Amino acid sequence: MVYAFDTLSYARHLKEHGVPEEQAEAHADAARQFIMAELVTKTDLQAAFGQLDGKITAATSQLDAKLDNLGLRLTVRLGVMLVAALGILATLQKLL
Repeated sequence: MVYAFDTLSYARHLKEHGVPEEQAEAHADAARQFIMAELVTKTDLQAAFGQLDGKITAATSQLDAKLDNLGLRLTVRLGVMLVAALGILATLQKLL
């Protein structure tokens, strides 16, 4: 959807309602500069979504790497605990 601001019609409307021509044109020009500068276009949104998508992809890959690392660390810890438990059981069995 495209928005257009018709400065000529705006200035004419102001002139018809008693605003001097010079002031009406200044108002119309100021309105065009400040109102139209704040509008977001479809291209602006696509660029913003593209940047956001890139950041989400990067964050997802970092999260995946961290989860893989955490899974590996937990697996190693579990293995060490099992070996220690078996060692303790073997030692207790020999002592009793």
